[in-house]
Formats: sequence, structure tokens, C-alpha cells
Amino acid sequence: MTQPINLTSDDPILESLNFKPYRNMAVRHVRPFLPSANEPQTMDVVTPWGATLTAKSGDMLISEVDAPDDAWPVDAEIFDATYLVTEPGFCIKKAVTMLVPMKDVAGGDEDQMVTVHSLEGPQTVRAGDFFLARGIKGEIWSYPKGKVEKIMKPAE
Repeated sequence: MTQPINLTSDDPILESLNFKPYRNMAVRHVRPFLPSANEPQTMDVVTPWGATLTAKSGDMLISEVDAPDDAWPVDAEIFDATYLVTEPGFCIKKAVTMLVPMKDVAGGDEDQMVTVHSLEGPQTVRAGDFFLARGIKGEIWSYPKGKVEKIMKPAE
């Protein structure tokens, strides 16, 4: 089996990929991760897609409305710039997300594993099951293909 492709936000391959703008159409739950001073200031979070990411104090924990226990962390500064709280505990993503099929990173090989180094930690995924997302500060993360098909709409 081949080694996973390692992908960071400053990887030159990102400039050659054909990212397209998408809008997220889902309302989500949101809650801040605010441990008290005597508690650990980070927390490992196992995402719905199986990655273990690290939330730090002040990050926001986002989840789908129908699966509130399946959360993932979002950096507080990025949350403030890209999400809108619609009412207490609920938000929508206001920013466009740039997406490209992960298989484009893998030269078309859907079975190639790719390790995406996001702000919250590395995520190793099968290229055929994910898109690569790029955010407002050039940050990258893996985005499940099924979610793209279900809740994302092209912005063009």
C-alpha cells in the first residue's frame, strides 16, 4: 500500500487545483469550548468522519442539528469571520467555501489516502470519499463527499 499524500496549507499543489466556490445551506448547532482555568485547555474531538482533532479553549464546536453529539472544532477567529449566529446555539456559514474533489490531489486515484493538515490537526482520508476545502485564510480541511452532495450548493 502506498503512503498517504501529506498536504499542508502552503503546499504548491494547491495553486494548480481547480477549487470552486460553494455555499453551505445547513443550519447547525454551535457551542463554545470554554473550560475553566483548572481544567485542560484543549480537548480531543473525534469527528463524525473518524478524524481526531484538537479543540482549544475558545474554539467553537459545530454539529449538525440532527446529530448534536457529532461535533468538530472551528477556530474562534475563523468562526467569527465565516459563520453567523442565527439564534442562541444555532449558526449558518456565511462565507463561501472553496472545494475540489480530493481525488484531484491524488491524481485521480480514489483509493489514495491523503493526510490533510488542518488547523485542528491532521486528518487521513480516502481521496474518493472527500473533497478538499480551503477557507478564508488559506486553511485547508477534508470535507466529506456525502455532505457536499447533501448540503452544499455551487455559488456560481
